[in-house]
Amino acid sequence: MEVESLVEDALEHLCIEARSPTATSDAKADLVLDLDGTTAVIELKRRALVDERAASRLLSEQRRGGTVLLVVGDRVTDEARRQLLAAGAGYLDLRGHLGLRTQGIVVNADVPGLKGRAERTDPLAGKAGLEVATRLLMAPTESVAVRALAREIGRSPSTVSDVLGALRREGLVDSANIVTDIALFWRVAEKWPTKRTYVASAPSIGDGIATKALRLGLDDAETRVGWALTDTAAAAAYGAPVAVRSEQRLDFFVPDESVLRRAARLLGSADSAERGGASIRIAPVPAAVSRRVVDADGPFAWPLAHPLFVALDLAQDTGRGREILDAWEPDERWARVW
Repeated sequence: MEVESLVEDALEHLCIEARSPTATSDAKADLVLDLDGTTAVIELKRRALVDERAASRLLSEQRRGGTVLLVVGDRVTDEARRQLLAAGAGYLDLRGHLGLRTQGIVVNADVPGLKGRAERTDPLAGKAGLEVATRLLMAPTESVAVRALAREIGRSPSTVSDVLGALRREGLVDSANIVTDIALFWRVAEKWPTKRTYVASAPSIGDGIATKALRLGLDDAETRVGWALTDTAAAAAYGAPVAVRSEQRLDFFVPDESVLRRAARLLGSADSAERGGASIRIAPVPAAVSRRVVDADGPFAWPLAHPLFVALDLAQDTGRGREILDAWEPDERWARVW
């Protein structure tokens, strides 16, 4: 695991913000720590054993100007701990303790230790696996770093690193975390949640009360979280070779459980797909309701789910849905990953 990820995980446990350096002002840093308005530019060193001699050597080495040394060790002896703190530096003992004393920042706290963990065997196990995989599929030719991806999806760097490592071991992404072929899409399709709740009708876009109560997110839809149209109707809006009827049932992703319950109450429940005017389900990953697309010229007035999520829904129908995918060539804005 990257040394930055180890430190970020420990700081996250203490609710201390650590961020990556910017390309300009923090160029000499490995991490930048922000605590109650105080900033420390951190230089990281990794050693297996940090004893008094190792601590002396690290402190005497030429350090980058204006940075604070933080030594990460599998074991940091008591003598080394005292020596580092007295010199205005810090340490992370991977057995479970973090110490730092510099520039008005004092930290002395137990943190989760790093124990020998079994490698993740299924990269898509759990919600985090789906979040990482779908983010990669949304930009399949883009190389992405662990910490940047972790910040983007709101997961710890260690979790993201574990998922990426498992994906690499299975050959689903390469060493730069770039998707290698369509196999990753079909692996995600196998895990894609399908449980839906059927309601009597879709909400009315013109109903301001319903819009607010159901958190439709219709204003600034491309930047706000809200309902996203998916499945067949959305595929038609994107130009996929599928016909839709005027009374087509609409299928939506919604942000969370509270919205789903409120919608079922306000829109009326339906006991089957045939009787329902719409289906709703909690977004399997947050991006399904936060990365929406507005299609002003499309046949539906609703914000659309990203084509990736629409394709994953279609993939659940091993007959007609997969026929549509075989023939669907999205426009140049979107990568075809199926």
